[in-house]
Amino acid sequence: VNPTDDGKVIRVVLPQLTEERRRDYVKLARHKAEEARVAIRNVRRHAKDELDRIVRDGEAGEDEVVRAEKELEQITKRHIEAVDHLLAGKESELLEV
Repeated sequence: VNPTDDGKVIRVVLPQLTEERRRDYVKLARHKAEEARVAIRNVRRHAKDELDRIVRDGEAGEDEVVRAEKELEQITKRHIEAVDHLLAGKESELLEV
């Protein structure tokens, strides 16, 4: 990397990525996607714990909580699918020569 300065703009020319470096970036993207999935599942777990507390304290009926749990599962599934979709797009973008 050799930056050049023409007075107004500094230009940095980056070399093309090697196949090995591309694969490293794909591994990194997969790792970050897994971290995102874990974070989504943790949010689901905390929400489920809160729903269980609501039932224990008698703040809501069993039917309402079951309905909320189903909605929570749908939301979780939708967000995990979004992460998977973004990962697939990023992988194909990184491996494209």
